[in-house]
Amino acid sequence: MKNLVILTGPTAVGKTSLSINLAKAINGEIISADSMQVYKGMDIGTAKITTEEMCGIPHHLIDVIEPTEDFHVVKFKELVQEALDKIYAKGKIPIICGGTGFYIQAILYDIDFDENEIDAEYRKKLETFADECGNEALHDKLKEVDIESANSIPAANRKRVIRALEYYHQTGEKFSLHNATQREKTSPYSFAYFVLNDDRQLLYNRIDKRVDLMMENGLLDEVKSLIEAGAKRGMTSMDGIGYKEILDYIEGTMTLEASVELIKKKSRNYAKRQLTWFRREKDVTWIDKTIYKSTEAQLNYILSVLQEKGII
Repeated sequence: MKNLVILTGPTAVGKTSLSINLAKAINGEIISADSMQVYKGMDIGTAKITTEEMCGIPHHLIDVIEPTEDFHVVKFKELVQEALDKIYAKGKIPIICGGTGFYIQAILYDIDFDENEIDAEYRKKLETFADECGNEALHDKLKEVDIESANSIPAANRKRVIRALEYYHQTGEKFSLHNATQREKTSPYSFAYFVLNDDRQLLYNRIDKRVDLMMENGLLDEVKSLIEAGAKRGMTSMDGIGYKEILDYIEGTMTLEASVELIKKKSRNYAKRQLTWFRREKDVTWIDKTIYKSTEAQLNYILSVLQEKGII
């Protein structure tokens, strides 16, 4: 079995600096598991790692597609497999780092999403319905056919609600049943799965400060540049937290102050959802920053677990 390390956790918890130190310690390369950092030109709103911050550690799946392109888990799996092959060929250890738990699960258990050739017409129909009637009405449609999926996917996550409805439409099988079956699969990797976490209030304070810093660094101008380059509402890229709310301001439906507050609120809610997801995952090692307070302590703990599992 090939070795694989996963380092994840909620947004703004401090994964980036820890991942760099880990990569240096174990001769690793980093694969981003962030559904937004794949986009070129979307740097501020995604808190994308800079070249300087990389400290010479190779990073994969950052700045690989245009904001006008669609991105989904099937494409993610394809790109990650290419990156894994390159990293293993060098004799290095891949470290998947990022907060999109759904994407991480797809790699870790080699989940088959068989897109059933995306039915663009049906997807468009659902998107139009949501635009006209709202996300809650769309979520109600999911409740009618798959209450389990509806309970685990919030109405605000339009993309995943649509995916669950699409799957049911295409196969007649509940998406929740499909996911439960796939979750029982055995991983083809010898892996260690770490979740970095912190005191909730400290985390929320860090999220709020990060959003303020994004605004200071020019998030508004970044969104304007993306619009000029052809990005628009409804595209996967513009559906990300931070971008959609700034679009509301640009389109005149919300004040800038209200948009910023909404970004903070949605980011905090997202962190909460991420933690809920990670708690459901099996074979996870939690790293509590209230116990392992320094990066050095966190790293030493990770290295001890990796040695115990025979990964290093």
